[in-house]
Parts: sequence; structure tokens; C-alpha cells
Amino acid sequence: MSHQQENDSFWGGIVKALGLVFGDIGTSPIYTLTIVFTLTRPTLENVYGILSLVFWTMSILVTVQYTWLAMSLGRKGQGGEIVLREILIKLLKKGRMLAFAGFLSFLGVSLLLGDGVITPAISILSAVEGLLLIPALSGMKQWLLVGIAALIACTLFFFQSRGTDKVAGIFGPIMAVYFVTLLVSGLGSIAEMPSILKAVSPHYAFEFLYHNGFAGYIVLSEVILCSTGGEALYADMGHLGRKPIVRAWYFVFFALYLNYLGQGAFIAQHPETKNILFSMVKHQAPLLYIPFLSLTIMATIIASQAIISGVFSIVYQGITTRLMPLFKVDYTSTHIQSQIYIGAINWALMIAVIFVMFFFQKSENLAAAYGMAVTGSMTITATMMIIIFSKTMKKWKVPIVVLVALLDLVYFVSTFSKIPHGAYWSIILAAVPFVTIMIWTKGQRALYQALKPLDLEVFTLSYEQIYAKGRNIPGTALFFVRGLDVIPPYLVHCVIRSNIIYERNVMISIVRTDEPFGVECQHTTGMASGLEGFEVQAGYMEVLDIEGLIHAHGITEKVIFYGIEDITTQNPIWKVFAVIKKLTPNFVQFNKLPAARLQGVVTRVEM
Repeated sequence: MSHQQENDSFWGGIVKALGLVFGDIGTSPIYTLTIVFTLTRPTLENVYGILSLVFWTMSILVTVQYTWLAMSLGRKGQGGEIVLREILIKLLKKGRMLAFAGFLSFLGVSLLLGDGVITPAISILSAVEGLLLIPALSGMKQWLLVGIAALIACTLFFFQSRGTDKVAGIFGPIMAVYFVTLLVSGLGSIAEMPSILKAVSPHYAFEFLYHNGFAGYIVLSEVILCSTGGEALYADMGHLGRKPIVRAWYFVFFALYLNYLGQGAFIAQHPETKNILFSMVKHQAPLLYIPFLSLTIMATIIASQAIISGVFSIVYQGITTRLMPLFKVDYTSTHIQSQIYIGAINWALMIAVIFVMFFFQKSENLAAAYGMAVTGSMTITATMMIIIFSKTMKKWKVPIVVLVALLDLVYFVSTFSKIPHGAYWSIILAAVPFVTIMIWTKGQRALYQALKPLDLEVFTLSYEQIYAKGRNIPGTALFFVRGLDVIPPYLVHCVIRSNIIYERNVMISIVRTDEPFGVECQHTTGMASGLEGFEVQAGYMEVLDIEGLIHAHGITEKVIFYGIEDITTQNPIWKVFAVIKKLTPNFVQFNKLPAARLQGVVTRVEM
């Protein structure tokens, strides 16, 4: 690679990271200090104290926790709580600690999915509220602002099915312009009050907490808004790799904090200000206010896009690791594997986002619901990292992660004060995926036990007798099984009870590994007369072309058999499980196998 190409990839990686990863945390300056100073009087001491808290919160909870610690725990470039779970499965094997780690990962994933509803709502709504500072629009009713925000959100969700591949190229440059604008506007305000730079000292943070007591502690639940989106650094690692995200973060950190300092200087000089960032920019350059407002709205749309793509990615990981039911997945890019679209999730997310916008009406009201899910997720990530580092050669990192986890917990507990004011919505929104994951994982296990699969040896005894009669149907039949050593009831029903036996019978097993990528196929012949096995071991982020893999190994199917379970139960939880199973696609629909050759075999199961 030439020096010029290396330079292009260096800067190109940073610009892409700005568009794909930093939208959420990048839009935090629009509302963070505005919301903090509705709770706290903007005296000079309080401004210094808050700015010091913002600096150390971003430094510890984003730079240390995610950039230095979490991002060192990638698997083939992938990150996120499901990756931490896969690492723990390998380290812990079995036992109570593994069950606890599994529970934590389910909870963490659910909180992130719940956060995926609140983030687009607060980001878009807070940017649209900037319209009120345009004199001609200052009298605009709140319901109209909410309507505009909802319309932007609807448009964003409507275009998801087209894929973001074509427009993703412009996300990075727009966000680069946005961050440079934040940097310049912050510097302009700092120039009027250079002494504000002293706020970096932790002394002011401790002084603020000491003088304000419990009220100061409650303010932490709003200060944490400056770090929301920090978890995206780790969760979105698979899109670009570690280096471009880390490099981009140092620039983003610098731009964001200088902007916060500028806002602090502005509010200290204009304590009556309500919408700090927009008022500061309007004060500095009135003619550039509308272009700046347009830029922030674009930034919030890009931030929301990154969150929606992230939700699709988390759900896809959940599907392939059998944590979640199967959903219809469309691949919207021919060369970017992570570009997927899940229609059911897209529309459910859109309804939830619009409902939240109309329910809370204002961004400051929405802030009451925001923060709990993020701090909960941060605490869970830190707890899982403590377990991982304690089981590896990097035990020296354990004390550092313990301190970070304690700080996460302090922030998480501070958000409990928001529960009566709307934070219960974080719990409700996270409860939906959490309950679904728990019912699905336990239901799948119970169903497998209720099906009473047959051992391969027992099956082949009867199979050989029927095959030897020579009344076999010409051609090749495929049978999908969970593992090649156990035979599901539908296959027993087909072959032994109904004597449906082909000249060539191939059992196909798809095994998802705990690595993100990689596909290995193993074709076993001679398991019995005319009986073969075909096992595909694939990473949990792999998009599989099952037909293509089979054909590449010289197997051309005449018919494909698969099992359908008809569940009867008196247990209310299993009834919910049965409904989920009926409403979501089955294995063959998910993998888009040719409908003309499919034969579903129904097995009645009592759970």
C-alpha cells in the first residue's frame, strides 16, 4: 500500500466512522446542557461543576470503558453484548456463572433494543425544536413540532427497505461538517470567556456534588446524556473495525467537549437562555442559523439511521444464535454484509418511536425516559467484562473494570429518580424483547425435549430394513435436522411410519458457531444405505445460501422435507410460545428455500 493510499484509508475510515457510529453521541450537545440547566440554576459554580462532570463522564464511561476495554474484546472484528456472551460461553463452559452471564446478556440486549426507540425520538424532536428560534416560527404550537418530527421519522423508516448502501457514502462527510461546526461554534464562545477551560479539573465536579448533596446526585441522571451513544462504539465495531472508530472518537471527543465548554461559557453569560446550543449559534452568526438548524436535523436523521441499522444487526445476531424467533430478513447490499432489513422490526420500531414522540411531546420530557436503558446496558457490559478479564491472562484489567462498573452503577441508580417522570417507559420498552427472548429460549428447549428425538443408531436399524425392500423413490430428498446424531420425529414419521424413502436421502444440519464469520461444510456419505449427512458450520453473522452450498457439493434435491410443530398445551407461557412460533417464519421461509420442492410434515406435540 502506497503512502497516499494509506493516508486515504486513514482519513476515509475516520469519515465513515463519523457517519456510521457517532451520530447518537454526536447529537447529545443539542439537548444535554439544556436539560441539565432546567434542573440546576446556571450559576458560575454550577456551570464549572457540570462541565467538569461532563468531561470525566465522557472520559471514563466512553474512552476507558468502550474505547480501551470493551473494544479489546472483539471477535473477528465484531462487538456487542452478544459477542461478550459468546466469549463467556467459551470461557465458562457450564455452571451457574454461565447462566448468570446469559441472563445479563439477554437483559443488556433488551435494554439496547428499548433504547433504539427513545434515541431517534429525542434526537429528531430536540433538533426540530430549534425551529422556535426562527422569529417567523416562534409561535409554532408544540403539536405541530411533534408532527414535523414524526413525519421525518416516518420518512426515515419508510426508506429502510431500499437499503442505506447508496446514501451511506454521504453520511460521513455530513457528520464531519457537523462536528467541525460544533468545534468552531464552541471555540467562538470559549474565546469570549477563556477561563471556562478550567472546568476540566475534577475539583469542580467534586465541589458541585459536595455543595448540592442529593440534588447534585440526581443531576447525574441528566449529565449521563452526554455519553449516550458511547455503547455504539463497541456494538458497531463490526462495520469498520477497531482502528477507524478509535481514531474518530478522539476527534469527536475533542469537538464535543469544546462545544460543551462553549455552551457553558454562553449560559454563564446569558443565564436566562432556554435552548443553549441553538441560542449560542444564533448569537454568534444569525445569518448562518437556518443552515446550522438544517445541518443538525440531518445529523439527527443520520444518528437515527445508525441506531435502526444497529437494531437490525442485534436482532440478526439474536436470530442466528437462537435467542430470538426467526424474522423475514432482506439483504439490501450486494457487498456490505451488515446491510440488512427486517420488515417486522422496522415497522414495530416506527410505531413505537412515533408513539413516544406524541406521548412525551417535548425533548426535555423525553429526557426523563432516557438514560436508564443506557446506564443499565453500560453496567451489564462492565460486569461481563469483569468475568471475562478475571478468566483470561489480562487479570490486571479487573481492578480498572471494577472501578468503571461502580461508576456505571452510580449513574444507573441516579436514573431511578426518573422512574415516576417517564423512565418506566425504558423498562416497558426493554421488557418486550426481554420477555420474548426468555419465552423463546426456554420454549425451544422445552419443545426439543417434548419432541423426543431418536438416536441415529436406533433409526438406522429400521431405516435399513425399509431401504432393503427396494421400493425407493428415484431422486434425492433433503431432511433438515438439528444435529446429525439425533433424528427428529418428522423424519421418523416420513421414513419409518409412512415409508417415504428416496434412493438418496441427505440429512442437513446448520450449526451456528460462536465466531461471527466463516463457513465450513462437511459431507458424510455411507451413514447407512442411501443415507448421507451434510453439516454446515457458519458464523452467527454469516448470510447463508443453503441451496448454493448443497449444489456445490454435488447434491441436487428433488424434494425438501422439514418439520412443523403443532403445539398443544395448557401452560399459558407455552401458549405464548406457540403463538410466536405461528406468527414468525419457519426455518425454510427464513432461508428462502425453493417453495416448489418443499414438503412440510406436521408433528403434534404436547408441552
